Amino acid sequence: MNRKSGGFMSSSFKDVVGHKDIIRYIEQAVKEGKVSHAYILNGEKGSGKKLLANLFAMSLQCQNLQEDGDACGECQSCKQAAHGNQPDIKIISHEKPGSISVDEIREQINQDIVIKPYSSKHKVYIMPDADLMTVQAQNALLKTLEEPPQYAVILLLTENAEVLLPTIRSRCVMLKLRNIKDALVKKYLMEQKCIPDYKADVCVAFAQGNLGRAIMLAESEHFNEIKEESVHLLKHINEMELYEIEDAIKHMSAYKLDVTDYLDIMAIWYRDVLLFKATMDPERVVFSDQLKAIKERAQKSSYEGIEKILESLETAKARIKANVNFELLMELLLLTIKEN
Repeated sequence: MNRKSGGFMSSSFKDVVGHKDIIRYIEQAVKEGKVSHAYILNGEKGSGKKLLANLFAMSLQCQNLQEDGDACGECQSCKQAAHGNQPDIKIISHEKPGSISVDEIREQINQDIVIKPYSSKHKVYIMPDADLMTVQAQNALLKTLEEPPQYAVILLLTENAEVLLPTIRSRCVMLKLRNIKDALVKKYLMEQKCIPDYKADVCVAFAQGNLGRAIMLAESEHFNEIKEESVHLLKHINEMELYEIEDAIKHMSAYKLDVTDYLDIMAIWYRDVLLFKATMDPERVVFSDQLKAIKERAQKSSYEGIEKILESLETAKARIKANVNFELLMELLLLTIKEN
């Protein structure tokens, strides 16, 4: 069954933080009637793909399009889209969390696309997690992409477009979502989410230009726990015995799902140490409430030692993705930190 669109969080491109080039491109295409039959919106989780796809679909169906190509937000179609019941905007769903099957593509796109739009000029298909399509599913979609009906627009949302078949990629316009400037992310967190200055700084540094991730971190109590624990560990690691390090690792493993967050926090801490050692400028330190400990660490560690720790953190992140034994990996990492 085709699911109708879930309600849209925003009704205008003007409300979107960042991605101005992509928004200009979409508005121009809609305004001039030069819309392609298929697009890939590629960006990491939390980068805003779904929001942009939803607003793209909304502007395509708008009955009172603004001069700049943005949806009006007021017409019947826009109101239906905002409430998730615009009949000509379809969200592709899938049963298995790790794959989109050939049957799901046939049922939700190939068999449906031949039916003309119910009330709009276009029929828009939005496929989250499009990089989960099996090869058979991609080949089924390819048949539709080769000869799509005039009214059809397919939006494929991916975190890694490279896994799609070259034949699929060549028939789509690629829109790459880039990282948003830190200042914009911080402004959004403080003004829209009422996050205090210091916490916003940590979330911004940690999110690295990804607004969705910054919001998740700002609103997560879990994040604060992980941050406090990792800071405590880094401040005291030099005095810790091996058994205490092993205990800390056991405690960490309770956060296995968030362990890359743990490593990212450690990396931000050591970037602070490196930056303070090089500039002696407290204004540029993210962990500003830990300035005394940052200063002490900067005095004790050499530039080479800090660089080695940062490299080890990156290596550990890559190995965690490759499912290397967690306890062993962390033990080696913490010993490297202790030695440097």
